[in-house]
Amino acid sequence: MNQSARQRSPLFGYATFAGLVAAVGIPLYIHLPAFLAQRYGIALDTLGALLLLLRLLDFAQDPALGWALARYARHRAAITFTTLIILGVGVLGLFGLTAPFSPIVWVACFLILTFTAYSLLSIVIYSEGVERGAREGHVRVAIWREAATLLGITAACILPFVLPGDGYLGFAVIFAAAAILVAFIVPRGLKPVYSPAGTIRGFLSDRTTRRFLLLAFLNATPVAITSTLFIFFVEYRLELPSFAGVFLLVFFFAAAVSTPVWKFVAGRVDPIKVLATGMTISIAGFIWASLLGPGDGLQFALVCIVSGAGLGADLLLLPALFSEQQAKRQRDASLAFGFWNFAGKATLAISAGIVLPLLEWSGFEVGAALEPSALAMLGLLYAVVPSILKAIAIVVLLFVLGPILEEKTSQ
Repeated sequence: MNQSARQRSPLFGYATFAGLVAAVGIPLYIHLPAFLAQRYGIALDTLGALLLLLRLLDFAQDPALGWALARYARHRAAITFTTLIILGVGVLGLFGLTAPFSPIVWVACFLILTFTAYSLLSIVIYSEGVERGAREGHVRVAIWREAATLLGITAACILPFVLPGDGYLGFAVIFAAAAILVAFIVPRGLKPVYSPAGTIRGFLSDRTTRRFLLLAFLNATPVAITSTLFIFFVEYRLELPSFAGVFLLVFFFAAAVSTPVWKFVAGRVDPIKVLATGMTISIAGFIWASLLGPGDGLQFALVCIVSGAGLGADLLLLPALFSEQQAKRQRDASLAFGFWNFAGKATLAISAGIVLPLLEWSGFEVGAALEPSALAMLGLLYAVVPSILKAIAIVVLLFVLGPILEEKTSQ
């Protein structure tokens, strides 16, 4: 058996790993603000400040985590094993246990653990994808990874709402058990990844990479805003709180179903144009959502289908294009996706630190009857602002990044 064959581990194991880690994203970035406000009665401006501070730490550490993974590549499997255990503990502390002392301190401690573990494992997954993609095709690896990611996200959407008793406790226990199981199975299939040594300065000196990171930031911002406000929009704008899990399920199911379609089309049409089409579809979903009000559940389900299909293109094509670009340059994949995570997560910090206080200042109060001005602000922040930001991202894709990629392809 040659070295290449020995290094090729099944994509099923890789996908399982990706799906487990992805299951943390929904509770952390969608459920968490409403969950903390309801369980502990934390005011939205206070909660926004806390999440801003912790998410600043979260995204700021990603380049350092990427550098550390590259520096200690020979310990990749051991690092992954330990971090999976930490992730399980973090989720259990956040969603499964009630704070025995100051909720702010308790939440901050477990968020630091969970954010750090989630970030590091995400970098492992995507850097591993670059290595596998060089052998098996970046789009093929991406579709395995993103399909499993969407399955993990779907499970996270459903479990807190269908488990008996405290659904979040049940989810936390199940997730912690699954993390321990995966920790004893998957890391053994990870091989040390040795890439040409690189520096942060050298990595950022490449203009194509810088523009990819700019696009990642702009494209992730609308998702960060809608993720932060989703539960509030469903409960207070649509007045359908019991359907939140159903809407999330529809949204991510649409993304999962659309992924093979986007793969098929991208194999026959310029992937950049296909990605721009998916982003335009997302804008249509945002605009439609801005027109909805109390009881418009069916219409919002259709919005979820439309916007979920747009997300499918984002998840599949943008990381695949970035992975392909890094592989061509023989860049350090861990460092690359450390900065990739940095660009995406910066939007989460910004959305928490700006959107939640704006909502609070408009008169929005959890559990109270809302004035029309507060509901209008909720609709503006949830639907209109993301539409504008997504449009800017399309301009960057087509007129800033696209010409550079076409130029390099023709050389």
